[in-house]
Amino acid sequence: MMIVDAHLDIAYNALNHGRSPLHPISSLRAQEQPDGERGQATVSFPDMRQGGVGLVFGTLFVTPSHAKIPTLADKMVYHNANEAFGYGMKQLDYYHRLVDENQSLRLVTHQTALDEVLASQQEDNPAPLLGIVPLMEGADPIREPEEAELWYERGLRLIGLAWDDTRYATGGWTRTDDGLTKEGYRLLEVMADLGFILDLTHMSEKSTIEALERYEGVTVATHSNCRALVPGTRQLSDTQIRLIGERDGVIGTVLYNAFLQPGWRKGDRKAAVTLDHVVANIDHVCQVLGSARSVGIGSDLDGGFGAEHIPAELDSIADLGKIGDALLARGYESSDVAGIMSGNWLRILRRAWS
Repeated sequence: MMIVDAHLDIAYNALNHGRSPLHPISSLRAQEQPDGERGQATVSFPDMRQGGVGLVFGTLFVTPSHAKIPTLADKMVYHNANEAFGYGMKQLDYYHRLVDENQSLRLVTHQTALDEVLASQQEDNPAPLLGIVPLMEGADPIREPEEAELWYERGLRLIGLAWDDTRYATGGWTRTDDGLTKEGYRLLEVMADLGFILDLTHMSEKSTIEALERYEGVTVATHSNCRALVPGTRQLSDTQIRLIGERDGVIGTVLYNAFLQPGWRKGDRKAAVTLDHVVANIDHVCQVLGSARSVGIGSDLDGGFGAEHIPAELDSIADLGKIGDALLARGYESSDVAGIMSGNWLRILRRAWS
């Protein structure tokens, strides 16, 4: 069963931290100094193939200068719109360069490319393709709403309006909630005309509700867990989950222990969080919505945390298939597990590109 992971900061880690996805994780770990905050590397293309991961959403992520997070180095920090644009475009160029230089990689921006990747995922194919769908995490690199067309032409296919607060929307980290800005509403109009997928991850609850009221296009939350299980505005409330489900969207489960168990912090025991916590998060979405149609994987591996900070049974992206095994052991039907591990995300892309 091919696996889809809907959120990986591949370009950011390569350009900011020197973590080339072309090298095995063992090589990346051997060349890095111990870093308790960022943790050991968990993502590489060889290990994705080993674990059956055939399609990922690769982010463009740049850090606002006011963010004070220890794991975010200063190479991709922006102070103004032009800097955000430059860093974001540099990451998108990185993905283009990867696929230009590696025949086994594809930039997946339309149905034909998706079909090519899926057709290569046959059991008897020793060299299946690996597809990358470009996703912008935080829309500040878009200097004005009309510029979204340039990004679309360059291959961007999903946009999240916020990470922290942006010029377009209030983010989920904030202490206030002002919702969408006037420019945010305008950006949604441009996105709808172009056929972008809207990513609600990191948006505040008010921003989420306002966006869903206005945006008629395909809507997802690529990497968001449940607030009912782990309190905090970074997670989705049951109201947000229901609204996404009503739009036939998909919510990607994050594998960061702090988003899976209340009170867990870096430095706590890795073994304190297990795949049972991952299944509980997935199960909560299914219980709220009454089906497994709107949940998937959006691991965010290497997104500011490492192997020390993910559930006990997992060491790297090669282990994602263990989530499917855990769901089957919990009694999920094989068809639902197939949807969670890949099918639900594939449905979203087909709908967006139909």
